[in-house]
Amino acid sequence: MGYLATLWLGACIALGAVTASCVILEQEASTAGFFLLVAVVLLSLLDSFISSVIFSVVGAALLNYFFTEPINSFGISNTADLFSLVAFLVTSLAITTLVRRIRRVEKTQRAQAQLLELTHDIIIMRDKHDMITYWNQAAETLYGWKKEEAVGKFIDELLNSVFPLPREELQRIFLRDGQWEGELIHTRRDGTEIIVTSRWALQRDGAGNPLATLETNNDITRRRRAEDLLRKSEAQYFAEAQKLSRTGSFGRNFSSGEVFWSEQTFSIFEYDLEVAPTIELVRQRVHPDDIPVFEETLAKASSSTADFDIEHRLLFPDGRIKHVRVVAHATNDQPNNKQFIGAVMDVTRAKQTEAQLRHAQSEVERISRVTALGELSASIAHEVGQPLSAIVTNGEACLHWLHRQPPDMEEIEGCVNQMTDQANRAAEIVKRVRALMKGAPPDRAPIAINDVVEEATAVIRRDIERHGGLLTRRLASGLPLILGDRVQLQQVLVNLIINAMQSMASVSGRRELTVQSRLDPEGNVVVAVKDSGPGIQEANLQQLFEPFFTTRSAGMGMGLAISSSIVEAHRGQIWASNNRDGGATFSFSLPPAIKQEVRE
Repeated sequence: MGYLATLWLGACIALGAVTASCVILEQEASTAGFFLLVAVVLLSLLDSFISSVIFSVVGAALLNYFFTEPINSFGISNTADLFSLVAFLVTSLAITTLVRRIRRVEKTQRAQAQLLELTHDIIIMRDKHDMITYWNQAAETLYGWKKEEAVGKFIDELLNSVFPLPREELQRIFLRDGQWEGELIHTRRDGTEIIVTSRWALQRDGAGNPLATLETNNDITRRRRAEDLLRKSEAQYFAEAQKLSRTGSFGRNFSSGEVFWSEQTFSIFEYDLEVAPTIELVRQRVHPDDIPVFEETLAKASSSTADFDIEHRLLFPDGRIKHVRVVAHATNDQPNNKQFIGAVMDVTRAKQTEAQLRHAQSEVERISRVTALGELSASIAHEVGQPLSAIVTNGEACLHWLHRQPPDMEEIEGCVNQMTDQANRAAEIVKRVRALMKGAPPDRAPIAINDVVEEATAVIRRDIERHGGLLTRRLASGLPLILGDRVQLQQVLVNLIINAMQSMASVSGRRELTVQSRLDPEGNVVVAVKDSGPGIQEANLQQLFEPFFTTRSAGMGMGLAISSSIVEAHRGQIWASNNRDGGATFSFSLPPAIKQEVRE
């Protein structure tokens, strides 16, 4: 708005200055009108149509006030002066509108020309005499001539064009259809020849006469040369490919009885190339036990046009055996001229590899069973070891309270309750392992994750306090229920909390542990255990949840692996990350019960 106010004020001052000059020089109304019209047109270039209207009205008002009778008045005594003022107003609006439109067209054309310069396609414009009128940057790059050198030249002479058909015939087709597309050979400035895909589009005038041609070219020299080289070497490559793949080709014409073999087919059957191939030569190589299959296939091929795919053995005079696979299909290029074209593959090595693979698979299965047994043993030792350790700790605490005088029965009762809970937990773990070995599904039910957190932290709170840890729970309210096994999820939390306490053992000062529950943007329930330990080395982040991976000399490396398997069995995810302020956070997410039920 500030710009418009400044523009309008400045324009009024400029128009006033022009008017004052004309008054001082005692110019006639027609001359003053001309100068004011020029000023209005120039000022209108600075803004839109509204500004043009304002400038035109101001100019007409100044012309009326200072140059029409009565002078120094907006009155009009002469009708001719009224028509002159209206003519001035209309003329100024028409001229300013036309000038702005021309400027917009020029601006659009410049933008389009810039786009044509940016494209990688060669774009050439030529007039009806095939003289070049436009030559873009891509054409300069490909052909080597600058725009100034190419414009005005006859295109066929400049590029020494070679056409796929006589130039006169091509021009006749182009004028008839209004377009043409094909391949041309052009010569660049350095004398090298290139092949281009050329597309021509004809522009006609209002009377339908040829006016100009738009030509776009793309360099396909490398592609064409590669295709030519490929065609020239196709036979050689085909023969080499057959040799490498131990695959030969063959054909049989049932009308003439003629049989064709490729060089590799001779090699598979181990016959000299000078020998004329026949069905009898094949029959001589077929293993006696596979003769019935061979004869049956041969009979079907003679009586039907169905494709066939068989495997059989070849027996050679020295006792060697080869396994071959034969595939073929029928063709009828002419009536009553049935032919079979197929391939024969030496699959002896594949058969031997299959036998070795079967042996290796059985060995892997045996090793896997041994490994699984070892992992299961380590898992049981780790899982049961935690509650047993808690029982021992609580037992020692119970003895301590018993030896006091008088005994603290309340503390003793708490220790006994803790021992009972841990014993039940150990029994539940054994029960789960037995169920797992029997293939029984987990005992899943809708549960609140906050309840699981409360129960797990209650079980392990005494251990946290004994290690000098400070536990904080930040549990979000209103979380949806999840579908899970309560004991297994408690075990995940206990494992993560114990892992956090062990990582903080080497840290001096406050050992803060935070257990948080929340809802992520996807609607999954997330539980995070954050510690103030030394954090995790970046190189170890990707291996934390692998079985037997541990950074502690006394660790078994099973806690996080077990936790990961439990979370994944609940269709969730588990991950670890370092905190910005030190320490690490282990998190796992679980889908809500409704989402799990829908997926199941």
